[in-house]
Amino acid sequence: MDFDTVIRNGRLFDGSGGPPVQADVGIRGERITAVGKFEGRAAREIDASGQIVTPGFVDIHAHLDAQIFWDGLATSACWHGITSVIMGNCGVTFAPCREADRGTLAHLMESVEDIPAKSIELGMKWSWETFGEYLDALESQPLGINAGGMVGHSAVRFWVMGERALSQKTAGPDDVAAMREVVGEAISKGALGFSTSRTHVHRTPEGVEVPGTFADKNELIGIARAMAEQGGGVFQAIPYLDHSDAQTHRDELELMLDVGLETGLPVTFAYVHTRGMENGWREALEILDEGARRGAKVFGQTQVRSLGMLFGLVNNTPWNTSGPSWADFTKLDLAGRLVLLKDPAARAQLVSEAEASRVSRGLMHLMYRQRVEAGEARYDVRPEDSLMALAAQRGVSGVEAFLQIAEQSEGQAIFLFPFGNHDFQVVGEMLRHPRMLLGLADSGAHCGQIMDASLPSYLLSYWVRERGLMPLERAIEKLSSEPARFFGLEDRGVVREGAFADLNIIDYERLQVLPPEFVHDLPGAAGRFIQKSRGITATLVNGSLFMQDGEHTGAFTGQVLRSN
Repeated sequence: MDFDTVIRNGRLFDGSGGPPVQADVGIRGERITAVGKFEGRAAREIDASGQIVTPGFVDIHAHLDAQIFWDGLATSACWHGITSVIMGNCGVTFAPCREADRGTLAHLMESVEDIPAKSIELGMKWSWETFGEYLDALESQPLGINAGGMVGHSAVRFWVMGERALSQKTAGPDDVAAMREVVGEAISKGALGFSTSRTHVHRTPEGVEVPGTFADKNELIGIARAMAEQGGGVFQAIPYLDHSDAQTHRDELELMLDVGLETGLPVTFAYVHTRGMENGWREALEILDEGARRGAKVFGQTQVRSLGMLFGLVNNTPWNTSGPSWADFTKLDLAGRLVLLKDPAARAQLVSEAEASRVSRGLMHLMYRQRVEAGEARYDVRPEDSLMALAAQRGVSGVEAFLQIAEQSEGQAIFLFPFGNHDFQVVGEMLRHPRMLLGLADSGAHCGQIMDASLPSYLLSYWVRERGLMPLERAIEKLSSEPARFFGLEDRGVVREGAFADLNIIDYERLQVLPPEFVHDLPGAAGRFIQKSRGITATLVNGSLFMQDGEHTGAFTGQVLRSN
């Protein structure tokens, strides 16, 4: 045979941002060996007539660090054309870690990223201490997709400083020197970068800000320079953007710029539009433009839709801690909750406790019932979908409307609380900016609260096909070669001879994001949201057919991505 696989008759987007062409793609082993019109026999021929062929997509903001040990498919990312994920974001990783500190990092991950510590302990067989050993352990697992990671500030600080990592805001010179050594070693063994969290939202189970939150510039620059000495890597940050304090906002953005200017490293920081600082996004884009003018490789990173919590009877309601009746209610499974709601006295007590709670009024005005149209989940919220608008239509309180809708849908109704990127016009402006990367999909994290892993499918189906925000070829570039270049993933994110055969075949006109589902498939039967798509006909990873029409083929040919 001339090829193992040939994809014929598709409209090829090669990831470069250039216009599509009608071309076939020939694959031998894990690499693409022919692109264009060519003769030759293949063991498998895939007819992509009427469909588009793209590079595999790269998810640069995942938290699959634990999940991938028990779920080599990397759900939900695998259902959206993702063929490579970058883990270790937000400063929280499982390496480096001494054996005695495993419980500490597991509970830190639970507190920050809502990944149940019990599931981590049951599903991840801890066999490492250093970051390089973590990658070695990952390499021994069956992987459906490619996976690499950054080393996290919280783990590094705890390794060096122990309990002082939490209590001592400013690290001493010896501490910084030790952290430089640990991070440099991690980069030399394959870490794709270093991540840190400075937001006060990220806290330990005891309510203390995570290690590294208050790190000063000397600590951050010192670590970054150690990375540069080892050949580089990406510096990723969740900045402290106090959206009620314009000066703090500016200072944090300038700190990100300084790290890039003083070290030459590629830097990416998370940014979402918030109600507290409506014009902050303009300042963020100005910093990115300034970085470009001064030669810094500083990029923002945002989501393609609102960041928001999901509420419903299947997972959590906003009032779970509102009183004793709610405490009992949350202990019930879905069937039990639905039965209890039929008891008028019990229902009245739930409503009374919820309406007396602090979260009642403010939150309800910002909650929206998620629409599902023709089987597709909608995230462009409308005023008439708000909980209070629905309550007014029914002539009841917001809490009662929530319970009525939940009961009538047999518990399947989902409500959105968009706390970031709530204004889609602003989201569109940020997405168009040449230095704003696509990220914050948070695959694997916030299991029972959020589901944003469908980022690629939503960008293509909503922003490109429905809204026409950017040409399809530019959107595919942003999903594939742009993030691959940023993280130095050679021969990924492109369709050309010699590149790895990570590919998608997509029925573009049929592409849809399906509604989120709540399942109990984590170790220990813990619950989480998943989300699938419709229209991604096939995904190939390193030359093997990995997913076909949303179903796993049985192939596990993913590779561990290491720095060069």
